[in-house]
Formats: sequence, structure tokens, C-alpha cells
Amino acid sequence: MSSRRHSLPSRGRSQGFTLLEMLLAFVVFSLGFATVLEIMSGSMRNTMRARHYSEVALTAQSLMDQVGLEIPLEDGFGAGGKSGEYEWELEIHNYVNSEENIHSVELAEMTSVVLLQVDLVISWGKPPREQSRHFTTIRSVLATPASRL
Repeated sequence: MSSRRHSLPSRGRSQGFTLLEMLLAFVVFSLGFATVLEIMSGSMRNTMRARHYSEVALTAQSLMDQVGLEIPLEDGFGAGGKSGEYEWELEIHNYVNSEENIHSVELAEMTSVVLLQVDLVISWGKPPREQSRHFTTIRSVLATPASRL
């Protein structure tokens, strides 16, 4: 008969994970998972912000394109409305001289053109997270004989 040696596991060799090792692994996993969730949450916030900015810019372009067509281009005109989830206010007034654009104003006066400033404010959201963006453009219109006096 051959003698077989049955070896018993030695106490120095690990047969599994200790409770402390399992807890440490769980903590590391939890921290990593929380970091991934925070990154995804930030990414979603940035995506929503970019969507709003894009839609606001397109709404502003659409409204500015209507000035002089559907929206009268005249001094003192004001209007407001709602477009989807965005509220807007539009005001038209005479362009005020500024030192950097004095030549444009002089040229407009010599050619019987009136410069009008179009201000558009678009806002969205609910307080305290309400946001708004301001858009401005200058439009020209031929002066009528009555407005030249």
C-alpha cells in the first residue's frame, strides 16, 4: 500500500476573503459607482443647458427675422409672447449714438435712413432657476418725410 499524504490547509494560506476585505471592496466599488453617477449627472445637466441655449438662439433668430415683416419696424413698438417653454419680450426704439459707431449714425443721417435698435429678451425656467438671454440688433428703415423734420 502506498501511503498517501493528506495535506491539510495551512493557516498561512488564504481560503477566501475576510469580512474586512469584503467591506473594503464594497467601499471602493461604491465610491467608483458614485463618481460615475456624478459624471453622468453633470453630463445630463450640460446637455439640457446646451439644448436650451440652442433653442433660445433659434427662437431669437426666428423672432428677429420677423421684424419688419410680421412685426412692425417702428420706434416705440413693444411686444411679448410665448414660444414653447420660452417667454419673450421685444422692444424697438431709435438707435442711440455711441462714440464707437458715430460714423454709422452720421452716414444714416446723410442718406435719410433711420437706425432702430431691436432688443429681445428670452427667458425660461421657474424661480429660482429662471434664466434669460438678451439679443440686440440694429435695423435701418428709410425715413419718411414727416420723420425727417
